[in-house]
Amino acid sequence: RPDLVYVAQTGLLAKDAPAPGPQALFQADASSYSLADDQDQLTVTLRWTADDGIEVEKRYVFHRNRYLIDLQQQVTNHSEQPWQGWQFVQLRRTAPAKSGGLLFAAQSYTGGVLHSPEQRYQKISFGDIADKPLQRDIQNGWLAMLQHYFVAAWVPPREATFRYYTHADSGQYVLGASSPWQTAQAGGGQAQFSAQLYVGPKDQDRLAAVAPDLELTVDYGKLTIISKPLFWLLKTIHSFVGNWGWSIVLLTLLIKVVFYKLSETSYRSMARMRTMQPKMQALKERYGDDRQKLNQELMELYKREKINPLGGCLPILIQIPVFIALYWVLLESVELRQAEWILWYTDLSVRDPYYVLPILMGVSMLIQQRLNPSPLDPIQQRVMMAMPIVFTVFFLFFPAGLVLYWVTNNVLSIAQQWLITRRIESGAKKS
Repeated sequence: RPDLVYVAQTGLLAKDAPAPGPQALFQADASSYSLADDQDQLTVTLRWTADDGIEVEKRYVFHRNRYLIDLQQQVTNHSEQPWQGWQFVQLRRTAPAKSGGLLFAAQSYTGGVLHSPEQRYQKISFGDIADKPLQRDIQNGWLAMLQHYFVAAWVPPREATFRYYTHADSGQYVLGASSPWQTAQAGGGQAQFSAQLYVGPKDQDRLAAVAPDLELTVDYGKLTIISKPLFWLLKTIHSFVGNWGWSIVLLTLLIKVVFYKLSETSYRSMARMRTMQPKMQALKERYGDDRQKLNQELMELYKREKINPLGGCLPILIQIPVFIALYWVLLESVELRQAEWILWYTDLSVRDPYYVLPILMGVSMLIQQRLNPSPLDPIQQRVMMAMPIVFTVFFLFFPAGLVLYWVTNNVLSIAQQWLITRRIESGAKKS
């Protein structure tokens, strides 16, 4: 769309002297450039000249397989007066077009980020840029604009204090930084400016090699402390199996193994509650009109049978942060983009084109409900029966990699719960 803008800009500004701003026209040495097979980097040189003897040479150095561009600007002053100026680097963009994305699901952050030694990862939304323009002096910082799977980041030179700023105009949002003043003396004096620009995928290893904490742009949210080890484990598994789909399956299996005992405790509690269903239903039929008496009799039943009605909840609650953290790992991992699994699954970052996995997800939820004790309240029963349908609709729009994780987790849970329920019910019949 022509109304969408997303550009990286750089330029020079000077005090009472000419300088090439963001709209300046430079002359190139060639009309096209290409990186030769035997080269690891390519330098593109651009030149700008003012009438009074100010010359600027701008060099962009591209590196093979790094998504990193080195910016170097050299001012040569052939005039009779000293030239004083500074460099600015900035990212300018419009807000992204709204899309359906992950329907009713948490979505990857899109917006600005500032880094400083004091605040390692400060989000600056488009609303913040419009409402609260920023000016802050930062040493050893960087700035970035994030979107799902990709990031653009300016990294100024280390040990130099840059002034970071934000502003909005004409529906465009700017996040930038300006360098300290430099002077090019008259009669051929020079001033040097530099910065680095990363434009590419949120590959954590590549980002960490560019600047400290730049890998934090892979935004796992508040569960980063859990998500990072999970991503490392996922990547380690992939190094052996070479397939991201099977890596997700194996990682989910490993997590289920780690939490086996906790899950067993939960499923045992649910299975015992299930064996009590006929007695609970009989109490409901007897005291259904007297809620207080019904609850008293249920508590007596739980006490007599040594059942904790909340016994299945705590083990599940302990596991929830891990599974949410894994959700964010799979949502943020650019490695799943265009990653093949099997059959028609050629990109685990997009939805299943034939909706097979979402349907399996709904079926697995339905089976899990059949293994769980049914609520006594008819309204709760109807709500629980509707849940598989509702979640199936949600998961129609989820990336295939995420749905694969949920289906795998549900299938493993069903197998474990079925075995435990069968054992408990067999023991109850014998007694």
